[in-house]
Amino acid sequence: MKRHSWRTRGVAVAAFLVMVSAASATTAVPAWATGPSGRPVVAGIDLERATIPDLQRAMRSGRLSSVELTAFYLQRIRKLNPTLHAVLSTNPDALRLAADSDARRHRHRSKGPMDGIPVLLKDNIDTADRQPTTAGSTALLESRPYRDAGVVENLREAGAVILGKANLSEWSSYRSTSSSNGWSPLAGQTANPYVLDRNPCGSSSGPGVAVAAHLATVAVGTETDGSISCPSGANGIVGVKPSLGLVSRSGIVPVSKQQDTAGPMARNVVDAAILLAALNGADRRDPITVDAARQSLDDYTRFLRPNALRGKRIGVWREVYTPDDTTKAAFEQALSRLRKLGATTVEITIPYLDVIAANEFPAIRTEFKHDINAYLASTGGKHPADLAGLIQYNLDHAAIEMPYWTHNLWDRSQATTGDLTDPAYRAMREAATSAARRGLDETLRGEKLDAIVAPTNNAAWKTQLGVGDGALLIDSSGPAAVSGYANMTVPMAYAGPLPLGLSIMGGRFSEPSLLAIAYAFEQDTKVRRLPTFIPSIG
Repeated sequence: MKRHSWRTRGVAVAAFLVMVSAASATTAVPAWATGPSGRPVVAGIDLERATIPDLQRAMRSGRLSSVELTAFYLQRIRKLNPTLHAVLSTNPDALRLAADSDARRHRHRSKGPMDGIPVLLKDNIDTADRQPTTAGSTALLESRPYRDAGVVENLREAGAVILGKANLSEWSSYRSTSSSNGWSPLAGQTANPYVLDRNPCGSSSGPGVAVAAHLATVAVGTETDGSISCPSGANGIVGVKPSLGLVSRSGIVPVSKQQDTAGPMARNVVDAAILLAALNGADRRDPITVDAARQSLDDYTRFLRPNALRGKRIGVWREVYTPDDTTKAAFEQALSRLRKLGATTVEITIPYLDVIAANEFPAIRTEFKHDINAYLASTGGKHPADLAGLIQYNLDHAAIEMPYWTHNLWDRSQATTGDLTDPAYRAMREAATSAARRGLDETLRGEKLDAIVAPTNNAAWKTQLGVGDGALLIDSSGPAAVSGYANMTVPMAYAGPLPLGLSIMGGRFSEPSLLAIAYAFEQDTKVRRLPTFIPSIG
């Protein structure tokens, strides 16, 4: 299609930036955000301690309204987002949606636990409203999705308030081998709210930071490999990477539909469980969810018991690249807590990791070309027609799109056939997926395990644009991501002021068990604490 110069696209960009409610040149943290008055309190309710059920009780009693809660978050975004760069745009319809929820509640017609709850979406999730879906790129500023993503349809049906779109690693980190997690040309570099010059990890950076810093009650991230788990660990929150097929992939800017999934990001396990129930379910646009519909549940909270670890056998996986000494010590303390809570820990290794490593990303090169071309072809508005057009767009707008790194991953993907029937590609995908599934299945069955645990992340590294994320030395997300099995992260400890997460993985559709284990650990340890907004540390 016709390419648009940066000059001719200026109006669209300016219009988008107006939507970013916190657009501001200042980078100073507001004094109220760091002092005693910085606690997120609305209508006398401390949001750090409140769960979604607590908020629903307050709204039913008349103590709180959805409009008040939504307005609180919009104000907090305006104050904190110039520092955090976590939110790309706020929804012009958010307060109306909140008022609709309050009206339903007044008529005793609430749609359930998510009704009136403000939710941020990673900005690779389509909404057919006045918000663009950009994947963080100026190339998609004028795209106009024809309909909501499947998960957004479910959220609207549940009565949730779509608060806005969160920043992300542009194109979900699939553009360059030297990119920085959390950077996009539309919102800049997302900051870790605990130490501002540290990286938030990604690619669901904005959702992770927004939830941690109370810019929304919950958020929806997406993951191909580590993009929910790592930012959850780095920002001290709970993240759930669901089993492939449990949550719809329709209307999500893809990397690889063989591994992509959306999932909850929340401050506590209860909220994550409630959001997962709202997100999951059959979507005719995504046949895999129809096949998996019997695994969908409308209530995961019934599995959450403080004694859920009694009698459980938990595999301990240490082969996760290079945890530093602080992370190793924190992991040992977490294992001690698991044992104190009644679990038996079993040292394990996961086989076939070399097969996964040799085949996953070569397969994704072909999948990305095929899947992004299909997404662009099915999306309305003005935008490049295919991956070749995106590459040319970046070259034409290099000053804004490529100030720090190129698109070498795209070049490699464009060099493939993009043909999912190609025998060479099919062999790589089959090798990667089958190795990941065999590795987890054999380990879980062989040791009679209920789950496997590993560290999620080391302490966040200092962001250095153009250098890349070489400090990311833990990779515990791979087997669950490539197999399409369940994985989740829960706060484990702090390395100084920086959060560390515990990953808990299991078989396909093991979400009830993983949530139960995470809840028992969370309730015993109560690790999470409010962000500190420290500018820098040594």
